[in-house]
Parts: sequence; C-alpha cells; structure tokens
Amino acid sequence: MKTIPFWLDDFPRPTDLPTAPLPDSVDVAIVGGGYTGLGAARALAKDGYRVAVLEQGQIGHGASAMNGGQAGPDVKLGIRKAFQKYGPELGREIWQATVESVALLEQTLQAENIEADYTPNGNLAAAVKPAHYAAFAHEIEWMAKNLNYESFELIPPEQMRRELGTDIYHGGLVEKCGGGIHPAKYLFGLARATARAGALLCENTPVQRIEPAGSGFVLTTGRGQLNADAVLLATNGYTGSLVKGIQRGVFTVGSYMITTEPLPPALQQELIPHNRVVYDTKNFLNYFRLMPDGRMSIGGRNNLSPNLDVLASAKILGARLVEIFPQLKGFPITHTWTGRLGITFDLMPHLGHIDGVYYAYGYGGHGVALSAWLGQEAARLMSGQISRSPFADISHQKSVFYRGNAWFLPLAALYYRFWDWVG
Repeated sequence: MKTIPFWLDDFPRPTDLPTAPLPDSVDVAIVGGGYTGLGAARALAKDGYRVAVLEQGQIGHGASAMNGGQAGPDVKLGIRKAFQKYGPELGREIWQATVESVALLEQTLQAENIEADYTPNGNLAAAVKPAHYAAFAHEIEWMAKNLNYESFELIPPEQMRRELGTDIYHGGLVEKCGGGIHPAKYLFGLARATARAGALLCENTPVQRIEPAGSGFVLTTGRGQLNADAVLLATNGYTGSLVKGIQRGVFTVGSYMITTEPLPPALQQELIPHNRVVYDTKNFLNYFRLMPDGRMSIGGRNNLSPNLDVLASAKILGARLVEIFPQLKGFPITHTWTGRLGITFDLMPHLGHIDGVYYAYGYGGHGVALSAWLGQEAARLMSGQISRSPFADISHQKSVFYRGNAWFLPLAALYYRFWDWVG
C-alpha cells in the first residue's frame, strides 16, 4: 500500500511546468499555488498585471492535488443556514456564487483545454437515517421557493439501488450540478494556463515575512526579497502566522482517503451506475466515487486532527468501504493519504484584508470549484473591477482563544460524534 496521494502517483507534477525565478518586483504577490492562488493570478495576469505566485514547495504539494475531486455548489455551513444567518439578499448571492463557481470550473476546463477527467454527472447525498431522507423533501421545496433552484431529484429508499449497489442508505438526493474531476490534472492544467496568461510561478519560495514598505509591501522569502504593490494570501488550510489576524480566522483539519485497485467494469456499473460523486449525511461524513481508471475511493474525517497515521486511517476507511459495499471485501487498498482543509469558525468561506494584505480561504471541503472562483473574486476586488463581494460582506467570526494552535479539535470531534449518534 502506497502512502502517497493516488492523484499524484497517477499524474505526477509535470517536469516541464513553466516555473520562473523570483522577480525583483510585481504588482501583486500571491502566496499559495493552489486553486485559489492560481485562479487569482490567472485573472490578474489576463488583465495586464505583473503577478508572481509564491509556492513554498512545489505546485501540487497541498490539498488542491490531494482532495476527493468532488465539485458542486453550496458552502460548508449549508445554504439554508446561511440564508437564515445573513438574510435573503445576501443568502441568494452566496448561493449564486457557488453555482457560478461550478460554471467557472467547466468554462476554464474548456477554454484552457484542460483534460482533467471531468464527469459532470452530479452529486448524490445518501441519507444515513430516515429523518435525513425526510429532510431532503423539505430541502427541495425550500430551494425552489427561496432560490428558484430546482436542479434536484429525490431518490426514495426503495429506488436507491438504481443509484448505489448497497442497501444501507435510507434514500438519496441527486444534485445535478457538478461532478467528479481529477484534481491533480486540473491543478497542473490551471498552473499552465496561469503561466500562459503571463503570471510567474515561483516554486520552492517560502514566504517568511510580509512587511509594509511605502504604499506596498516587501516579502522576504527563502529565495530573496520581492517588492509588491499588493499581496494576496491564498493558503487556506496551510495558513501560517505571516499576518496573525488572518491566521486567527481559519484553522486546519485533516481529511483522509484511500482507493482500491481498479475494479471490473461490471462491478463499477453495479456500485455507482451513473458515475456520480457521493457523500453521506453524517457530520463525520464519508465521500466516495469511482476514480477515472475504475478504482473505488473513499474519504472522510474520522478525526479532525491533521496528523493521524495514514495506515491507521486506511483500516478505518477500508472497513467503512466494505460496510457500504460488501462486494468490495478482499479488494486490495493501493493508496492511503491525507490532506489539510481550511475551516473557519462560522463554516463559511471568507474574503477580506487585514493590514492591507488580502486573503481568501475557508472552504471546509467545498473548495474544488469555489476556491478558484473566490480567487478570481479577490482579483477583481484588488483590481477595482468590483467594490464588494458577498464573501467579504459577511461577518468573519474569530476566537480570542485561538492563536494558531487548534487545541479545541478533540472537543469538536466529540461534539460531532455525539450528534451523529443521536441526530
């Protein structure tokens, strides 16, 4: 069993990726070479700005190349709760942004000729309990009434076999927007497109300090200094203490994945006949899908810690996979790995600036499409093309007890396990 991400084993970082040395000065320095940073850099470069993307390691070493590859609308908090918390007007803007993010993903793939094994077959939410299925019907009604959105199909319990080759779920809800993608192929394709637009990709360039200098900033990196008129932190689950006020708004949790060896075509058709990406309705959810080469993958947050042993997590996830699909008993697990998610205290993505430094982060597992959109939104704010954004307008909850060490994760894990038991 390999303890590396399947995606990078299947599609390693291209050796001819167009990287660049650190320049002396740019209009905008972007810290982080994932979907957010590349999305912002591509947009700014296309508008004629001199942009450098500063990646502390190689592009692909972070969560953008390690995630489950599931793209769809919505936010971690859930749009109904966001609607209630922020009001109908802002709630509708937030929802529309998440739908637009999927459209942006699809447009980018087409416009930049990125071959990323995208399967736009939708997402399936699988109800762990009967009450969860009952809530699906209310969800459909609420979405149609409040958001004029009807891209759903309710799957009764007795019809779940046409969606999944298992009997453990109590019905499902198909969201027709979105689907599955090869995250590493998408990331490296986006990196190439960003370089073609004129942005500089500076790998192995860890940023050590950001200091104001006149009307701009001086960034001290492991490869020298860089002067920039503006700075965007696009580090999500890898956000450090460069700007403490920004770090205090997001914390890191771990998500873990495994994948099997390729399955026979007939078994693939039996398990997920419509090749959708699937997630269940637990707080400590599992998400699973068929990989492009016919493997079955499953991921989840068995514990919120980002530092669990990946071999131990493989045993947990493997047992859960066989619980869902008994047909997979005996199929070898070939890869086990982990990645870091950025989660905020209010479970919402955020866009803003502190001490003149912009940031965009906090997708909570919903960033495959939304992160590049939020990067583009940050670019538009920084360039003055727009004066506001829904993710900049919402209040940003922070904790005075958090200073970069997420000591509260074990307590949060107990809380969510309790609600999975009783809810």
